[in-house]
Amino acid sequence: QVQLVESGGGLVQAGGSLRLSCAVSGRTFRTNAMGWFRQAPGKERELIAITWNGSITDYTDSVKGRFTISRDNAKNTVYLQMNSLKPEDTAVYYCAAALVPERLWVGVPDYWGQGTQVTVSS
Repeated sequence: QVQLVESGGGLVQAGGSLRLSCAVSGRTFRTNAMGWFRQAPGKERELIAITWNGSITDYTDSVKGRFTISRDNAKNTVYLQMNSLKPEDTAVYYCAAALVPERLWVGVPDYWGQGTQVTVSS
């Protein structure tokens, strides 16, 4: 099994920054692909950032240039650096993991974190 624990959410003003962390424990060899999803009120959960095979990354268009996903294997932690935050970034953010990135792309990861709330005020 794999456990994912997010931290770093909170309230921030528009234009500000936050860094989310996802601590990974357990069978970490099953987490080749890691991603961040978010779900805003009344909307479906969406994949916004993904990393796999050590260094490959991809982002949804709405966060490109503002968010950065990174992974520190020595600390078994995945980060999401969020800059230039906008009110529309307000959502619950979820860390997710899978053996292959395809499972993240189709929205069915092998493992989910519990989520952390990010609220951006205007």
